[in-house]
Amino acid sequence: MQMIKLDTGFNIEVDFAVSPFHKRLFAWAIDLLLIFAYYWLMSKLLSPVQKKSPILTNWVAILASLPVFFYYLICEVIMNGQSIGKKVMNIQVIALDGGHPSLSQYLLRWMFRFIDFPLIVLAAVAMQELPWWCTIFLFTGIGCVIISPYSQRVGDLVAGTVIIDKKTRTSWQDTVFTELETGYQPKFPQVMQLSDKDINTLKSIIESVKKNSNYDLSMRIAERIKSKLNISSDLDSLEFLETLLKDYNFFTTD
Repeated sequence: MQMIKLDTGFNIEVDFAVSPFHKRLFAWAIDLLLIFAYYWLMSKLLSPVQKKSPILTNWVAILASLPVFFYYLICEVIMNGQSIGKKVMNIQVIALDGGHPSLSQYLLRWMFRFIDFPLIVLAAVAMQELPWWCTIFLFTGIGCVIISPYSQRVGDLVAGTVIIDKKTRTSWQDTVFTELETGYQPKFPQVMQLSDKDINTLKSIIESVKKNSNYDLSMRIAERIKSKLNISSDLDSLEFLETLLKDYNFFTTD
């Protein structure tokens, strides 16, 4: 399994498993099947309209195509780096700093999808507008994934993202929400000096430590944070990190 080391907000390198090519391929196939199913359903629904008004049908067809056009962008933004296919295959887009990508990064990935998978070239070749050898450009994205060090397509390279395999790593949490017991009292108000990105990274590290019993990582992170926030604590390193997460939730949701 190919691994990538990403520098977190605490200057600690954390290993993530790069998604294998076959998982990305299966995820793409699942998404493509969903898109075909959507088009089939829309064709059935628009059939009565087409008989009444072909012109109206064209406009309705354009509007109906918008969800497909923006499918990957919408899914990755609202599903935290996953399309439906990626979710089924348990893979996810993350930023090269180990956090969730920004909206601009998602937008760049989506825009360069038309370079990675230029289906318009296939249509042009089929209509003999372009010579047959232009079909080689259809494999731009696949070729980039194969030759790039971390299986990144052009959109990933430009946006600064990578697709990881969640199954071999800790579950990447959608939020930093942690349920607090009744009457919880915070211990470290200094936690509010950390950014949302730091807290998001902290939660993923806590889950990783629990899953892999990597207590050396928790001790290193705890020492970094204590030094950064000027905190003195006798708590066990993992307990200290969990307390920080609880305190953050207390101050941000209370």
